[in-house]
Amino acid sequence: MKIIVIGGGWAGCAAAVSAKKQGADVVLLERTDMLLGTGLVGGIMRNNGRLTATEELKAMGGGDIFAVIESNFIHRDITFPGHNHASLYDVSTMEPKIRRFLQDLGIRVEMGCRVTDVDMGKTQITAVMGKKAKDTFRFDADVFIETTGTAGPPANCVKHGNGCAMCILRCHSFGGRVSVAARAGVAEINGHKGSQTGAVSGSCKLHKESLARDLQKELNEKGVAVIPLDEHLRMAGKLSLKACQQYAIADFEKNVILLDTGHAKLMTPFFPLDELRKVPGLENARFEDPYAGGIGNSIRYMGMSPRDDALKVDGVDNLFCAGEKAGLMVGHTEAICTGTLAGVNAVKQARGKAHLVLPKDSVLGDAVAFVRQQMQTPEGLGLKFTFSGSVLFDRMKSKKMYTTDTNAVADRIKKAGLEKILA
Repeated sequence: MKIIVIGGGWAGCAAAVSAKKQGADVVLLERTDMLLGTGLVGGIMRNNGRLTATEELKAMGGGDIFAVIESNFIHRDITFPGHNHASLYDVSTMEPKIRRFLQDLGIRVEMGCRVTDVDMGKTQITAVMGKKAKDTFRFDADVFIETTGTAGPPANCVKHGNGCAMCILRCHSFGGRVSVAARAGVAEINGHKGSQTGAVSGSCKLHKESLARDLQKELNEKGVAVIPLDEHLRMAGKLSLKACQQYAIADFEKNVILLDTGHAKLMTPFFPLDELRKVPGLENARFEDPYAGGIGNSIRYMGMSPRDDALKVDGVDNLFCAGEKAGLMVGHTEAICTGTLAGVNAVKQARGKAHLVLPKDSVLGDAVAFVRQQMQTPEGLGLKFTFSGSVLFDRMKSKKMYTTDTNAVADRIKKAGLEKILA
């Protein structure tokens, strides 16, 4: 069985690990020179319902990636507005740990490979093609998993945002995202935020050493800093543009909220630099990513794939999707969970076995089905879904599925007959 994973973000890495554990020969293709995608600037784990989802995936036998992440936490169990028991990993050292982990498992990781086209049979992809530096490549496989995300290429950010902000995806250096599903003839889906097509990526990263020393000290010791904003510096309405609805609350408008992820994560989509430097402690602040962070941020949730609850893409027999390609789900935990499920089902497809559809009494099974249903409505396409807040977290609580008791999570998974089902 040969499985090709296209896209090396958190979803792609999880899919590759999952498929490898099922016995497949796995090749992971990443268009840039680093894995993790937006995980290179994210860093937030286990906040709110993400803790429950993480422990559920572990109980189902799919927690390998989480173990590596947890070994790289620099802050554990912190609280910031609207979010409890969060842990933060070091974005500056996470990628090489993950790359070594994948390679030690025997996964072939091909960097700098930008997939640009597919060979199609009647209803199946037979190969993906593209470029690596000045050379071309072709990879044949039994099954393909697309985890290319939904941000970029720059034309989308120019048309629907404030222009290319030179974000961590580095389209100008490595070429913009190309949708495998679209190349296979699938009509993809765009989300929106009101009149905004797509959604503005959620935060910016500041060079921590550019902050005042006392602010650096507070971040290093506590992991979080909350700085009240004078009323004239508040940007009313801006948070409504964010992809991350769980941060679109009053506290994030009235304060500058910084999290220590190795750098200083600014929980605001964009903030004019001259205005930002009026905030106490930020007089010398410098944007680290996106580099034009005072003007804008990338546009996400463009080109999502229609799919079923096994994460198979509609209309192509041997293409699965995960992460943002699988719908309006926000976050690393969400990407890892869907990637793990896609990896399992890709191998089942290669073996001619029935796909695994997780029941709705599991957090992941309920989320995968609920998001798919919501994406079939105009209202749902204007929402974003995450275990850490807003609609999906509220749903978890209403169904009494949210808990911080890891033993209770394990017991529930065992009673549902799902123990080690992803292993």
